[in-house]
Amino acid sequence: MSEFALLAVVLVLALGAYWSLVIFPRQREFQKQQKSVRALQSGDEMITYGGIIGKVKKIDADDGIAFVEIADGVTVRVLTAALTRPYDPEEIAESAQRAAGTASPNHTEA
Repeated sequence: MSEFALLAVVLVLALGAYWSLVIFPRQREFQKQQKSVRALQSGDEMITYGGIIGKVKKIDADDGIAFVEIADGVTVRVLTAALTRPYDPEEIAESAQRAAGTASPNHTEA
């Protein structure tokens, strides 16, 4: 009987560790993304999951669809869930420089 109790404790601890290391961070990231999508307004520049940068023209919250202009006169319908984050050119440039292994000219490392 004590082996069963020990096995049960180990399983509970393993499930707790899995939840705290995998499930909880994903839930938190999903909630953060949902919050940013709910705060969208016309004129916001966003990046989609596919990496397309566009300007939000209209949001149909009931259907979960956003109309995004990706070029002059080219508007596409995308799911609001596909809009990942606001477009920040400085953040993208810094990320690209870090990936290339070069430091930002405005950033000095200690």
